[in-house]
Amino acid sequence: MDPHIASALSSIRGLTLDERVVRSHVLRPAWVKEAVSSKGLHDGVAYPEFVFPIKTTFPYFFDVDGFGKALHEALRNEVAGYVMQLRQRGRTIYTLQWNWAKRPWDGGDAWTPNVPMHVASCSKLITAIAMTKLLADNGISVDTPVIGFLPTYWPKGPNVDKVTFRHLMTHTSGLGIANRSDSDFAFMQGCIGSGSTGVGTYLYQNMNFGLCRILVATINGNIAPSASFLIPFISNSQDLLWDLITIGAYTQYVQTQVFAPAGVSGATHEHPAHHALAYSFPPQAAGWNSGDLSSMSGGAGWHLSVDELLDVMGAFRRANSIVSTTQAQAMLDAGLGIDVAMDTPLGTLYNKNGLWGNAGGQVEQSLAYFLPRDMEMVLFANSPLGSPAKSFRDVVTGIYTDNVRPRIVIDRVSIRDSAVGAMGAEDNSAATTF
Repeated sequence: MDPHIASALSSIRGLTLDERVVRSHVLRPAWVKEAVSSKGLHDGVAYPEFVFPIKTTFPYFFDVDGFGKALHEALRNEVAGYVMQLRQRGRTIYTLQWNWAKRPWDGGDAWTPNVPMHVASCSKLITAIAMTKLLADNGISVDTPVIGFLPTYWPKGPNVDKVTFRHLMTHTSGLGIANRSDSDFAFMQGCIGSGSTGVGTYLYQNMNFGLCRILVATINGNIAPSASFLIPFISNSQDLLWDLITIGAYTQYVQTQVFAPAGVSGATHEHPAHHALAYSFPPQAAGWNSGDLSSMSGGAGWHLSVDELLDVMGAFRRANSIVSTTQAQAMLDAGLGIDVAMDTPLGTLYNKNGLWGNAGGQVEQSLAYFLPRDMEMVLFANSPLGSPAKSFRDVVTGIYTDNVRPRIVIDRVSIRDSAVGAMGAEDNSAATTF
Protein backbone atom coordinates (compact mmCIF):
# COMPACT_ATOMS: atom_id res chain seq x y z
CA MET A 1 0.00 0.00 0.00
CA ASP A 2 1.18 3.52 -0.75
CA PRO A 3 2.68 4.94 2.48
CA HIS A 4 0.56 8.10 2.29
CA ILE A 5 -2.63 6.05 2.11
CA ALA A 6 -1.38 3.64 4.77
CA SER A 7 -0.67 6.55 7.10
CA ALA A 8 -4.12 8.06 6.48
CA LEU A 9 -5.87 4.78 7.20
CA SER A 10 -3.85 4.00 10.31
CA SER A 11 -6.13 6.15 12.46
CA ILE A 12 -9.24 4.14 11.55
CA ARG A 13 -10.58 1.75 14.20
CA GLY A 14 -12.54 -1.44 13.58
CA LEU A 15 -12.73 -1.02 9.81
CA THR A 16 -10.50 -2.39 7.05
CA LEU A 17 -9.99 -0.49 3.79
CA ASP A 18 -7.48 -1.09 1.01
CA GLU A 19 -5.78 1.16 -1.53
CA ARG A 20 -7.98 0.01 -4.42
CA VAL A 21 -11.15 1.07 -2.59
CA VAL A 22 -9.65 4.45 -1.70
CA ARG A 23 -8.54 5.18 -5.25
CA SER A 24 -11.84 4.11 -6.83
CA HIS A 25 -14.23 5.90 -4.45
CA VAL A 26 -16.58 8.48 -5.99
CA LEU A 27 -18.13 11.13 -3.75
CA ARG A 28 -21.29 11.59 -5.82
CA PRO A 29 -22.01 8.93 -8.45
CA ALA A 30 -23.82 10.09 -11.58
CA TRP A 31 -26.83 7.85 -10.99
CA VAL A 32 -27.88 9.67 -7.80
CA LYS A 33 -27.77 13.18 -9.22
CA GLU A 34 -31.23 13.16 -10.82
CA ALA A 35 -32.93 10.79 -8.38
CA VAL A 36 -36.38 11.67 -7.04
CA SER A 37 -37.10 10.82 -3.42
CA SER A 38 -40.03 10.88 -1.01
CA LYS A 39 -40.93 14.09 0.82
CA GLY A 40 -42.15 12.70 4.12
CA LEU A 41 -45.32 14.32 5.41
CA HIS A 42 -45.36 16.55 2.34
CA ASP A 43 -46.42 13.45 0.35
CA GLY A 44 -50.18 12.88 0.56
CA VAL A 45 -52.21 13.50 3.72
CA ALA A 46 -50.06 13.60 6.83
CA TYR A 47 -52.68 12.42 9.30
CA PRO A 48 -55.82 10.98 7.67
CA GLU A 49 -58.97 11.48 9.69
CA PHE A 50 -60.30 8.23 11.11
CA VAL A 51 -63.86 7.43 10.09
CA PHE A 52 -65.00 6.47 13.62
CA PRO A 53 -64.50 8.40 16.85
CA ILE A 54 -61.43 7.11 18.66
CA LYS A 55 -63.10 7.06 22.07
CA THR A 56 -65.99 4.65 21.91
CA THR A 57 -67.62 2.25 24.34
CA PHE A 58 -67.92 -0.69 21.93
CA PRO A 59 -65.07 -2.94 20.80
CA TYR A 60 -63.40 -2.89 17.39
CA PHE A 61 -61.66 -5.53 15.32
CA PHE A 62 -59.33 -5.56 12.32
CA ASP A 63 -60.92 -7.38 9.37
CA VAL A 64 -57.78 -8.96 7.92
CA ASP A 65 -59.54 -10.75 5.10
CA GLY A 66 -61.48 -7.64 4.12
CA PHE A 67 -58.30 -5.62 4.20
CA GLY A 68 -56.43 -8.07 1.97
CA LYS A 69 -59.15 -8.25 -0.64
CA ALA A 70 -59.63 -4.47 -0.74
CA LEU A 71 -55.87 -3.91 -0.95
CA HIS A 72 -55.49 -6.26 -3.90
CA GLU A 73 -58.43 -4.68 -5.67
CA ALA A 74 -56.88 -1.23 -5.21
CA LEU A 75 -53.40 -2.23 -6.40
CA ARG A 76 -53.68 -4.99 -8.98
CA ASN A 77 -54.47 -2.78 -11.97
CA GLU A 78 -52.56 0.26 -10.69
CA VAL A 79 -48.95 -0.93 -10.24
CA ALA A 80 -46.41 -2.93 -12.22
CA GLY A 81 -46.32 -5.41 -9.36
CA TYR A 82 -46.43 -5.57 -5.59
CA VAL A 83 -45.89 -7.80 -2.58
CA MET A 84 -47.34 -7.46 0.93
CA GLN A 85 -46.95 -9.48 4.09
CA LEU A 86 -48.72 -9.03 7.41
CA ARG A 87 -47.43 -10.63 10.60
CA GLN A 88 -48.73 -10.82 14.13
CA ARG A 89 -46.20 -11.45 16.92
CA GLY A 90 -43.74 -12.43 14.20
CA ARG A 91 -46.02 -15.04 12.60
CA THR A 92 -47.22 -14.57 9.03
CA ILE A 93 -51.00 -14.27 8.85
CA TYR A 94 -51.51 -12.83 5.35
CA THR A 95 -49.50 -12.56 2.15
CA LEU A 96 -50.29 -10.97 -1.19
CA GLN A 97 -47.98 -11.08 -4.21
CA TRP A 98 -48.88 -9.87 -7.65
CA ASN A 99 -47.21 -9.67 -11.02
CA TRP A 100 -43.58 -8.95 -11.77
CA ALA A 101 -40.57 -7.83 -9.75
CA LYS A 102 -38.82 -7.93 -13.13
CA ARG A 103 -41.02 -7.83 -16.22
CA PRO A 104 -40.76 -10.67 -18.79
CA TRP A 105 -38.56 -8.56 -21.05
CA ASP A 106 -36.16 -8.06 -18.09
CA GLY A 107 -36.00 -11.70 -17.02
CA GLY A 108 -39.50 -12.43 -15.78
CA ASP A 109 -39.05 -12.72 -11.99
CA ALA A 110 -42.35 -12.81 -10.07
CA TRP A 111 -42.86 -10.97 -6.80
CA THR A 112 -42.45 -12.99 -3.61
CA PRO A 113 -41.69 -11.81 -0.05
CA ASN A 114 -38.04 -12.86 -0.44
CA VAL A 115 -37.29 -10.67 -3.50
CA PRO A 116 -35.09 -7.71 -2.43
CA MET A 117 -35.70 -4.15 -3.57
CA HIS A 118 -34.26 -0.75 -2.72
CA VAL A 119 -36.46 0.28 0.22
CA ALA A 120 -35.57 3.97 -0.28
CA SER A 121 -36.54 6.10 2.73
CA CYS A 122 -37.53 3.09 4.80
CA SER A 123 -33.75 3.04 5.25
CA LYS A 124 -34.33 5.94 7.67
CA LEU A 125 -36.21 3.57 9.97
CA ILE A 126 -33.18 1.26 9.94
CA THR A 127 -30.88 4.20 10.68
CA ALA A 128 -33.09 5.40 13.55
CA ILE A 129 -32.99 1.91 15.09
CA ALA A 130 -29.19 1.92 14.82
CA MET A 131 -28.94 5.41 16.34
CA THR A 132 -31.31 4.48 19.17
CA LYS A 133 -29.05 1.57 20.10
CA LEU A 134 -25.80 3.50 19.67
CA LEU A 135 -26.94 6.46 21.76
CA ALA A 136 -28.31 4.23 24.51
CA ASP A 137 -25.16 2.09 24.62
CA ASN A 138 -23.00 5.22 24.93
CA GLY A 139 -25.20 7.02 27.46
CA ILE A 140 -25.96 9.88 25.06
CA SER A 141 -29.34 11.60 25.24
CA VAL A 142 -31.30 12.04 22.03
CA ASP A 143 -31.45 15.74 22.95
CA THR A 144 -27.66 16.14 22.88
CA PRO A 145 -26.37 18.60 20.24
CA VAL A 146 -24.58 16.81 17.40
CA ILE A 147 -21.99 19.50 16.68
CA GLY A 148 -19.23 17.88 18.74
CA PHE A 149 -19.53 14.64 16.76
CA LEU A 150 -19.29 16.22 13.30
CA PRO A 151 -15.98 16.51 11.41
CA THR A 152 -13.94 19.25 13.06
CA TYR A 153 -12.74 20.63 9.73
CA TRP A 154 -16.29 21.34 8.52
CA PRO A 155 -17.30 25.02 8.81
CA LYS A 156 -20.32 25.36 11.11
CA GLY A 157 -22.97 27.90 10.18
CA PRO A 158 -25.59 29.65 12.36
CA ASN A 159 -27.61 27.49 14.76
CA VAL A 160 -25.77 24.23 14.00
CA ASP A 161 -24.82 24.16 17.69
CA LYS A 162 -28.53 23.88 18.54
CA VAL A 163 -29.25 20.84 16.34
CA THR A 164 -29.75 17.62 18.32
CA PHE A 165 -30.05 13.94 17.41
CA ARG A 166 -33.80 14.27 17.91
CA HIS A 167 -33.95 17.13 15.41
CA LEU A 168 -32.18 15.03 12.78
CA MET A 169 -34.37 11.98 13.28
CA THR A 170 -37.60 13.99 13.16
CA HIS A 171 -36.59 16.24 10.22
CA THR A 172 -36.74 19.34 12.40
CA SER A 173 -33.08 20.37 12.16
CA GLY A 174 -33.77 23.22 9.73
CA LEU A 175 -30.79 22.01 7.68
CA GLY A 176 -30.89 21.44 3.95
CA ILE A 177 -32.58 22.92 0.92
CA ALA A 178 -36.31 22.58 0.22
CA ASN A 179 -37.25 20.21 -2.61
CA ARG A 180 -33.78 18.66 -2.71
CA SER A 181 -33.15 14.95 -2.15
CA ASP A 182 -29.35 15.20 -1.95
CA SER A 183 -27.43 13.51 0.81
CA ASP A 184 -23.93 13.14 -0.61
CA PHE A 185 -20.97 14.18 1.52
CA ALA A 186 -20.30 17.51 -0.20
CA PHE A 187 -23.97 18.54 -0.01
CA MET A 188 -24.14 17.78 3.71
CA GLN A 189 -20.89 19.61 4.37
CA GLY A 190 -22.20 22.66 2.53
CA CYS A 191 -25.48 22.66 4.44
CA ILE A 192 -23.68 22.48 7.77
CA GLY A 193 -21.59 25.42 6.63
CA SER A 194 -24.73 27.38 5.70
CA GLY A 195 -26.37 26.60 9.04
CA SER A 196 -29.95 26.03 10.07
CA THR A 197 -32.72 28.35 8.97
CA GLY A 198 -35.06 27.21 11.72
CA VAL A 199 -34.27 24.57 14.33
CA GLY A 200 -37.55 22.89 15.27
CA THR A 201 -39.21 23.52 11.90
CA TYR A 202 -40.22 20.44 9.90
CA LEU A 203 -38.34 20.07 6.61
CA TYR A 204 -37.99 16.55 5.24
CA GLN A 205 -34.39 16.04 4.09
CA ASN A 206 -32.47 12.87 3.28
CA MET A 207 -29.39 14.59 4.65
CA ASN A 208 -30.74 14.52 8.22
CA PHE A 209 -30.20 10.77 8.19
CA GLY A 210 -27.15 11.01 5.97
CA LEU A 211 -25.55 12.97 8.81
CA CYS A 212 -26.50 10.12 11.13
CA ARG A 213 -24.18 7.74 9.28
CA ILE A 214 -21.33 10.17 9.93
CA LEU A 215 -22.34 10.35 13.59
CA VAL A 216 -22.42 6.54 13.84
CA ALA A 217 -18.79 6.47 12.75
CA THR A 218 -17.57 9.12 15.20
CA ILE A 219 -19.60 7.98 18.21
CA ASN A 220 -18.64 4.36 17.62
CA GLY A 221 -14.96 5.37 17.58
CA ASN A 222 -14.19 4.34 14.01
CA ILE A 223 -12.92 7.82 13.27
CA ALA A 224 -12.25 10.84 15.48
CA PRO A 225 -14.02 14.11 14.64
CA SER A 226 -10.56 15.73 14.44
CA ALA A 227 -9.20 13.20 11.90
CA SER A 228 -7.37 14.74 8.94
CA PHE A 229 -6.48 13.03 5.66
CA LEU A 230 -4.15 14.87 3.29
CA ILE A 231 -2.87 12.66 0.48
CA PRO A 232 -0.90 14.71 -2.04
CA PHE A 233 -1.75 12.73 -5.18
CA ILE A 234 -5.50 12.29 -4.45
CA SER A 235 -7.70 15.25 -5.19
CA ASN A 236 -10.00 16.22 -2.32
CA SER A 237 -8.58 13.41 -0.17
CA GLN A 238 -9.96 14.87 3.06
CA ASP A 239 -13.59 14.65 1.94
CA LEU A 240 -13.05 11.41 0.02
CA LEU A 241 -11.57 9.52 3.00
CA TRP A 242 -14.16 10.86 5.43
CA ASP A 243 -16.94 9.80 3.08
CA LEU A 244 -15.50 6.34 2.47
CA ILE A 245 -14.78 5.66 6.15
CA THR A 246 -18.17 6.83 7.43
CA ILE A 247 -20.05 4.81 4.80
CA GLY A 248 -18.07 1.72 5.77
CA ALA A 249 -18.46 2.29 9.51
CA TYR A 250 -22.19 2.94 9.27
CA THR A 251 -22.74 -0.11 7.06
CA GLN A 252 -20.73 -2.36 9.35
CA TYR A 253 -22.50 -1.11 12.48
CA VAL A 254 -25.98 -1.68 11.03
CA GLN A 255 -25.00 -5.11 9.72
CA THR A 256 -23.67 -6.29 13.08
CA GLN A 257 -25.94 -4.44 15.52
CA VAL A 258 -29.29 -4.33 13.69
CA PHE A 259 -29.43 -6.92 10.92
CA ALA A 260 -27.47 -9.75 12.56
CA PRO A 261 -29.60 -9.82 15.77
CA ALA A 262 -32.67 -10.04 13.50
CA GLY A 263 -31.18 -12.94 11.51
CA VAL A 264 -30.82 -10.83 8.36
CA SER A 265 -27.67 -11.41 6.34
CA GLY A 266 -28.44 -10.30 2.76
CA ALA A 267 -28.93 -6.55 3.17
CA THR A 268 -26.77 -4.38 0.92
CA HIS A 269 -26.48 -0.90 -0.57
CA GLU A 270 -25.71 -2.43 -3.94
CA HIS A 271 -28.28 -3.58 -6.49
CA PRO A 272 -27.48 -7.13 -7.67
CA ALA A 273 -29.12 -8.58 -10.77
CA HIS A 274 -31.71 -10.63 -8.85
CA HIS A 275 -33.20 -7.56 -7.14
CA ALA A 276 -36.47 -6.00 -8.30
CA LEU A 277 -36.40 -3.29 -10.95
CA ALA A 278 -38.37 -0.04 -11.02
CA TYR A 279 -40.94 0.74 -13.73
CA SER A 280 -43.25 3.51 -14.83
CA PHE A 281 -47.00 2.88 -14.87
CA PRO A 282 -48.14 1.46 -17.12
CA PRO A 283 -44.80 -0.31 -17.66
CA GLN A 284 -43.47 0.47 -21.11
CA ALA A 285 -39.68 0.21 -21.09
CA ALA A 286 -36.85 -1.80 -19.59
CA GLY A 287 -36.82 -1.63 -15.81
CA TRP A 288 -34.49 0.73 -13.96
CA ASN A 289 -31.69 -0.50 -11.72
CA SER A 290 -31.18 2.36 -9.27
CA GLY A 291 -27.60 1.27 -8.64
CA ASP A 292 -25.20 1.23 -5.70
CA LEU A 293 -26.52 3.84 -3.26
CA SER A 294 -23.76 3.76 -0.67
CA SER A 295 -23.26 7.50 -1.10
CA MET A 296 -26.88 7.99 0.09
CA SER A 297 -26.51 5.64 3.06
CA GLY A 298 -28.33 6.71 6.19
CA GLY A 299 -31.26 8.35 4.44
CA ALA A 300 -31.72 5.77 1.67
CA GLY A 301 -29.82 2.92 0.07
CA TRP A 302 -30.69 -0.30 1.88
CA HIS A 303 -31.85 -3.18 -0.30
CA LEU A 304 -33.99 -5.69 1.61
CA SER A 305 -36.80 -8.14 0.97
CA VAL A 306 -40.21 -7.89 2.63
CA ASP A 307 -39.24 -10.90 4.74
CA GLU A 308 -36.01 -9.24 5.86
CA LEU A 309 -37.55 -5.88 6.71
CA LEU A 310 -40.27 -7.60 8.73
CA ASP A 311 -37.63 -9.67 10.54
CA VAL A 312 -35.86 -6.46 11.57
CA MET A 313 -39.09 -4.77 12.64
CA GLY A 314 -40.18 -7.76 14.71
CA ALA A 315 -36.80 -8.14 16.41
CA PHE A 316 -36.71 -4.42 17.16
CA ARG A 317 -40.23 -4.28 18.54
CA ARG A 318 -40.39 -7.39 20.72
CA ALA A 319 -37.24 -9.54 20.83
CA ASN A 320 -34.96 -7.37 23.03
CA SER A 321 -32.15 -8.44 20.69
CA ILE A 322 -31.42 -5.00 19.19
CA VAL A 323 -32.73 -2.66 21.87
CA SER A 324 -35.09 -3.23 24.76
CA THR A 325 -38.81 -3.27 24.06
CA THR A 326 -39.09 -0.13 26.19
CA GLN A 327 -36.49 1.67 24.08
CA ALA A 328 -38.18 0.50 20.89
CA GLN A 329 -41.57 1.82 21.94
CA ALA A 330 -40.05 5.10 23.10
CA MET A 331 -38.42 5.56 19.69
CA LEU A 332 -41.72 5.06 17.90
CA ASP A 333 -43.61 7.32 20.29
CA ALA A 334 -40.99 10.03 19.79
CA GLY A 335 -41.45 9.79 16.02
CA LEU A 336 -37.80 8.96 15.35
CA GLY A 337 -37.31 7.52 11.88
CA ILE A 338 -41.03 7.38 11.10
CA ASP A 339 -43.44 9.77 9.41
CA VAL A 340 -46.89 9.00 10.82
CA ALA A 341 -48.17 8.07 14.27
CA MET A 342 -51.94 7.76 13.97
CA ASP A 343 -54.47 6.89 16.65
CA THR A 344 -57.06 4.20 15.87
CA PRO A 345 -59.61 2.47 18.13
CA LEU A 346 -57.23 -0.51 18.25
CA GLY A 347 -54.16 1.52 19.22
CA THR A 348 -51.50 3.56 17.46
CA LEU A 349 -50.40 2.96 13.87
CA TYR A 350 -46.80 3.93 13.04
CA ASN A 351 -45.64 4.25 9.43
CA LYS A 352 -42.55 4.95 7.36
CA ASN A 353 -42.72 5.24 3.58
CA GLY A 354 -40.07 5.15 0.90
CA LEU A 355 -40.03 6.32 -2.71
CA TRP A 356 -37.10 6.48 -5.11
CA GLY A 357 -37.37 7.23 -8.79
CA ASN A 358 -35.81 8.78 -11.87
CA ALA A 359 -36.74 11.56 -14.26
CA GLY A 360 -38.44 9.01 -16.53
CA GLY A 361 -41.08 8.21 -13.91
CA GLN A 362 -39.69 4.78 -12.96
CA VAL A 363 -40.30 4.32 -9.26
CA GLU A 364 -39.71 1.87 -6.40
CA GLN A 365 -41.90 2.30 -3.30
CA SER A 366 -41.96 0.75 0.16
CA LEU A 367 -44.23 1.00 3.19
CA ALA A 368 -43.43 -0.24 6.70
CA TYR A 369 -46.17 -0.31 9.34
CA PHE A 370 -46.06 -1.05 13.05
CA LEU A 371 -49.75 -1.77 13.63
CA PRO A 372 -51.88 -2.24 16.75
CA ARG A 373 -52.41 -5.76 18.12
CA ASP A 374 -48.69 -6.53 17.82
CA MET A 375 -48.75 -6.59 14.02
CA GLU A 376 -46.22 -5.46 11.43
CA MET A 377 -46.83 -5.06 7.72
CA VAL A 378 -44.52 -4.30 4.79
CA LEU A 379 -45.48 -3.56 1.18
CA PHE A 380 -43.34 -3.04 -1.90
CA ALA A 381 -44.49 -1.77 -5.29
CA ASN A 382 -42.10 -1.28 -8.20
CA SER A 383 -43.90 1.53 -10.00
CA PRO A 384 -46.03 4.59 -9.25
CA LEU A 385 -49.55 3.86 -8.02
CA GLY A 386 -51.72 4.63 -11.05
CA SER A 387 -51.46 7.40 -13.61
CA PRO A 388 -51.57 10.13 -12.49
CA ALA A 389 -49.85 8.74 -9.42
CA LYS A 390 -51.67 8.54 -6.10
CA SER A 391 -50.06 8.48 -2.66
CA PHE A 392 -49.16 4.86 -1.88
CA ARG A 393 -49.31 5.51 1.86
CA ASP A 394 -52.66 7.31 1.73
CA VAL A 395 -54.30 4.50 -0.22
CA VAL A 396 -52.97 1.69 1.98
CA THR A 397 -53.58 3.51 5.26
CA GLY A 398 -57.12 4.32 4.14
CA ILE A 399 -57.81 0.66 3.37
CA TYR A 400 -56.47 -0.32 6.79
CA THR A 401 -58.68 2.18 8.63
CA ASP A 402 -61.69 1.13 6.52
CA ASN A 403 -61.22 -2.38 7.90
CA VAL A 404 -60.97 -1.40 11.56
CA ARG A 405 -64.62 -1.95 12.37
CA PRO A 406 -66.99 -2.09 15.32
CA ARG A 407 -67.48 -5.61 16.56
CA ILE A 408 -71.18 -6.27 16.69
CA VAL A 409 -71.01 -10.05 16.91
CA ILE A 410 -67.85 -11.52 18.41
CA ASP A 411 -66.96 -14.74 16.64
CA ARG A 412 -63.98 -16.98 17.08
CA VAL A 413 -61.78 -17.42 14.01
CA SER A 414 -58.70 -19.60 13.80
CA ILE A 415 -55.47 -18.19 12.42
CA ARG A 416 -53.35 -19.97 9.89
CA ASP A 417 -50.77 -18.89 7.36
CA SER A 418 -52.12 -17.56 4.08
CA ALA A 419 -50.43 -17.21 0.74
CA VAL A 420 -51.24 -15.88 -2.70
CA GLY A 421 -50.04 -17.18 -6.04
CA ALA A 422 -47.18 -15.34 -7.68
CA MET A 423 -49.20 -14.17 -10.66
CA GLY A 424 -52.67 -13.78 -9.21
CA ALA A 425 -54.50 -13.04 -5.97
CA GLU A 426 -56.44 -15.96 -4.56
CA ASP A 427 -59.14 -15.96 -1.92
CA ASN A 428 -57.45 -15.38 1.44
CA SER A 429 -60.23 -16.16 3.88
CA ALA A 430 -58.30 -18.00 6.60
CA ALA A 431 -57.25 -15.03 8.73
CA THR A 432 -60.25 -12.79 9.32
CA THR A 433 -60.56 -10.71 12.48
CA PHE A 434 -58.21 -9.53 15.21
